[in-house]
Amino acid sequence: MQDLFERFKQVKVLVIGDVMIDSYLWGKVDRISPEAPVPIVQVEKREKRLGGAANVALNVQALGATPVLCAVIGQDNDGEDFKQLLQQKQLSSEGILQSSDRVTTIKHRIIAGHQHILRVDSEIDTPLASALTDALFAQIQTLGSSCQVIIFEDYDKGVITPELIQKVVQWANAAGIPTVVDPKKRNFMEYEGVTLFKPNLKEWKEGLKIDADLSQMPMLEQAVQLLMQKMGVAQVLATLSERGVLMKTAEGTWHIPAHIRTIADVSGAGDTVVSVAALCTALGCHPALTAALANLAGGLVCESVGVVSIDRDKLLEEALRQQLT
Repeated sequence: MQDLFERFKQVKVLVIGDVMIDSYLWGKVDRISPEAPVPIVQVEKREKRLGGAANVALNVQALGATPVLCAVIGQDNDGEDFKQLLQQKQLSSEGILQSSDRVTTIKHRIIAGHQHILRVDSEIDTPLASALTDALFAQIQTLGSSCQVIIFEDYDKGVITPELIQKVVQWANAAGIPTVVDPKKRNFMEYEGVTLFKPNLKEWKEGLKIDADLSQMPMLEQAVQLLMQKMGVAQVLATLSERGVLMKTAEGTWHIPAHIRTIADVSGAGDTVVSVAALCTALGCHPALTAALANLAGGLVCESVGVVSIDRDKLLEEALRQQLT
């Protein structure tokens, strides 16, 4: 396991998707507003963090690998803040395009103690224009040729379009670069021919437009098999919340139960799971190990409040303790 974590340092990961700023107002509540029946939060701390696909890049970096981020942000103050946050985290902005037709997505979270009170979002989620998609794809080709794996981190904010998916997957498959997808509803069925597809249960139901009870394992396995056949996906890693993960490939099916933990916040857990899965895919790990390590990592970050990156040393310690091989 220690050898695997050392090999993470050799991997360069292209992360494509919707980036954003996670803004936090931390405070306490002592009274209710006289203007409306809502709590008054007395702000004690303000913080801005990289979010969305940028949080995936942070997770990749935290694991010891090198992330290369390709995305589109607005020509606005939040966009400048975003680039400054990249610089603070020693992440390159070379693959970041700015457009006057977009705004930089920012999610303002108001938290009192451990209670998430409110979230206010500012965003544009219309698909990129073709010219901007072409410009982004050109950046992807330039920066991605030296990468060992590509992550699509889709938040339905418009940066990832069917046109971009098709171009990137065709190019990556021809170049022998595996592709890993964290999907959302809009483009769920567009990822034909990718290497690993990582949906959660909510995304399954929304993407496939089904009402089936996917809490039943046989029904879920059947849905996974049908999806793999229809889309030509090599591996599906379905995250099942408190029931762990299900990995299915042509080699077999593995259900990895969740570890018992004190859950503080599930925000960003999917980002961590896809980051670990991508590194394992790049290094040719057995699917069962990929699923087990990703499942372990996703659970660990849920112990912290807010969107946080995985702690590499803690993950390695836990993996050794669980005797993952």
